Amino acid sequence: MTPSRLAEVLGEEPAPEGEWAREAGYVSAAALRRRVPADELAGRVRALDGVSRVEVRENGFLRIVVSVPGELLATLEPIDVPEPGWPDFPRTWDNPGFVVRYAHARACAVRRWARDLGVPSSGFRAELLDHPLDRRVLRVLAELPGRRRSREPGWESYLPRLALAYHDAHERAPAVPVGDEEPGPVHTARLRLAEAVRMVLRGPDRL
Repeated sequence: MTPSRLAEVLGEEPAPEGEWAREAGYVSAAALRRRVPADELAGRVRALDGVSRVEVRENGFLRIVVSVPGELLATLEPIDVPEPGWPDFPRTWDNPGFVVRYAHARACAVRRWARDLGVPSSGFRAELLDHPLDRRVLRVLAELPGRRRSREPGWESYLPRLALAYHDAHERAPAVPVGDEEPGPVHTARLRLAEAVRMVLRGPDRL
């Protein structure tokens, strides 16, 4: 289930909510804005494949839990995010420019390593992105549609958050086989995740 598919029923894309470590939740005020009974709109959303739960809150907002958050990668569109004027040095974790550029370089490296190690680029299975660190990256990526529409997208804070989430996933939920491990579907899924990160962040291919 993707935000764009939910928007077909809600009339607008919902906003991601929570940390997504255990479940991927979105929240929507569509019932209030469209002046539609919340219970009625919730019923339409519940009927969608890929929606595991819908809650109607006291304020009329809907909270929607999707079963496969990784499906959002299938509809993630390229976006030209302007890079803030961060300095190149110092190249330490205290410099958000370094954090972002290093994450971009790592995502580029994954593409090269995956090719060399025989990780298939096709056969993406979104349900395999179920590691908490994969889901954390997905949670930050899910903010893109809303930030793109916003007059104040806050890229200076967003980009380092995405980069840091990806650094953790890169190190502890690798997209390429480690040691004697054979390439498998989970690596293909994480390769797609790395491609999404590479598409959003800016920086050199190597650092």
